[in-house]
Amino acid sequence: MKLIFATNNQYKVEEIRSAIGKNTSIEIVTLKEAGIEIDIPEPHETLEENASEKSRRIYELTKTNPIAIGCFSEDTGLEVETLHGEPGVKSARYAGHEKSFEKNIEKLLLKLKGIKNPKARFRTVISLIIDGKENLFEGICEGVIIHYKRGQSGFGYDPVFVPDGSIHTFAEMSVAEKNRFSHRKKATDKLIAYLTQQF
Repeated sequence: MKLIFATNNQYKVEEIRSAIGKNTSIEIVTLKEAGIEIDIPEPHETLEENASEKSRRIYELTKTNPIAIGCFSEDTGLEVETLHGEPGVKSARYAGHEKSFEKNIEKLLLKLKGIKNPKARFRTVISLIIDGKENLFEGICEGVIIHYKRGQSGFGYDPVFVPDGSIHTFAEMSVAEKNRFSHRKKATDKLIAYLTQQF
């Protein structure tokens, strides 16, 4: 079973492939592998709408292509409790449209200055489309924000996010270790369970 993953983010491809593992019949096809060069916009105000936009756009491009049976996408946001859910759906562009991880973290920590261990969560929404039918799957990871970066792995806000149940940031973990807590892994598990049941 081949599914096109509607993203140009190689970090996300690596995490999704790790979350799925090698012991399933599901194979992920990247946009590059499918010969698709497109930067899909994320213009909406919710993760659900952005995920749907991306999967729908790629589905329309590939629905007659025998390379895969369907496609999926995901959108993820960091939601900080004391900031009323910011940066949320704007996580990737929090400090500007250039999508700078460094500047996003700088802006976040400046807003959280003086607040001890602010609660936060990562939330992922996956949109799967097969035969024109869409299903959504959500994964959430609760944790806290620390005020200085730790670790060299991962991407985005990983260096300042410590998930509940760990003393390490996501950036201090391998992909396999991160999957013990990951919002993206939880959403992917629901995707796999649905595909297993249906096919």
